[in-house]
Amino acid sequence: MSLPKPEPGLVFRYDFLWRHEADLGRQTAKERPACIAVATKPSPGKRIVVILPITHSKPNAETVGIEIPAGISRELLLDGERSWIIVSEANVDEWPNPGIAPVPGQRMGSIYGFLPPSFFALVKAKMLRHLIPKRSVRRRCCQWRTRF
Repeated sequence: MSLPKPEPGLVFRYDFLWRHEADLGRQTAKERPACIAVATKPSPGKRIVVILPITHSKPNAETVGIEIPAGISRELLLDGERSWIIVSEANVDEWPNPGIAPVPGQRMGSIYGFLPPSFFALVKAKMLRHLIPKRSVRRRCCQWRTRF
């Protein structure tokens, strides 16, 4: 499976691990659409990405999210239900990684597409205000300690 460069705004299928699942000792989780919020510059090793989950669950008192407009959801070929990008919790992982999965209904593709730049700017600004580092799960790249 060929993957594009990990650019901010890229929406792809990924086994996002919520903090409460990691606290229970889980290593993998449900595959869902997810969005790259931050990607490190290329280096001799792998790139590190900050990944935000996309969910049908409306944000609650403990989470902050931004609803994906219906037109963007259609353009990305998401399932048509209301969806939110949660900006208060993230996974920090390598790119590529074993958590990347095929999009249902596609043979090998794991990419939905990109968020439009203006919408991604809103997501990123909200993430920078509301991301809770202690609720972020460091996956295969635990040595990375840079603030974002």
